[in-house]
Amino acid sequence: MGVEYDGTAFHGWQTQGDVITVQQTLERAVSKVADHPVKVICAGRTDTGVHSLGQVVHFDSEAVRSARSWVLGSNVNLPQDVNVNWAQPVSEAFHARFSAISRSYRYLILNRETRSAVWRDRAVWTHRPLDAARMQVAAQQLLGTHDFSSFRALGCQAKSPVRTISRLQVTREADKVIIEVTANAFLQHMVRNLAGVLMAIGRGDRPLEWATEVLEYRDRTLGGVTAPPHGLYLVRVGYPEPFELPETDDR
Repeated sequence: MGVEYDGTAFHGWQTQGDVITVQQTLERAVSKVADHPVKVICAGRTDTGVHSLGQVVHFDSEAVRSARSWVLGSNVNLPQDVNVNWAQPVSEAFHARFSAISRSYRYLILNRETRSAVWRDRAVWTHRPLDAARMQVAAQQLLGTHDFSSFRALGCQAKSPVRTISRLQVTREADKVIIEVTANAFLQHMVRNLAGVLMAIGRGDRPLEWATEVLEYRDRTLGGVTAPPHGLYLVRVGYPEPFELPETDDR
């Protein structure tokens, strides 16, 4: 399944205790369609307040339903801030997380003098001017395969801090600055920490070369501020072509 959600009301993706999560909510809806308990596995867990346009999940079921029935039946049982966009059968070889070869995120910054009522939970607001061109130059220092220890959460449980960023672009559209990043995988809080570093450079608080310096520190305590979660969107998960999964409309 391809799933989108507004993460504002959820305590992240993963089921945990008595708090409301996206996984818990989706499993309850899909289980009603399957008429048996279903556990869904996602491509990438998102934190509290983080949104998704292109989350991918898989689950096992012996229930015989059409793709249309899985989609419409699930959506009938979901709140308006979670939506299934597509569903299709896949082979036993497919795994939403381990089959993924890339993940793409977008970080949205509202950069104007006044806050926004409409964008308050969907973009991070900063009134200080950001130089998007300067941020773009700094971002190119982080492309490639590196040890991203300075950009991972202190509690990150990933076995290796090495990741490969294939695309990192910063652009401005009117009063919004948009950071778009694609990598083979991400560490916990990695995109938010990247955004925090680039925003500091964009404000002129740090020099252009600070991005490289933070990377070389390999120490999270020297890595700057973690940007807030509500500007972050999981926009796309890439898989090998033989799986023939639909493309995400991430506009």
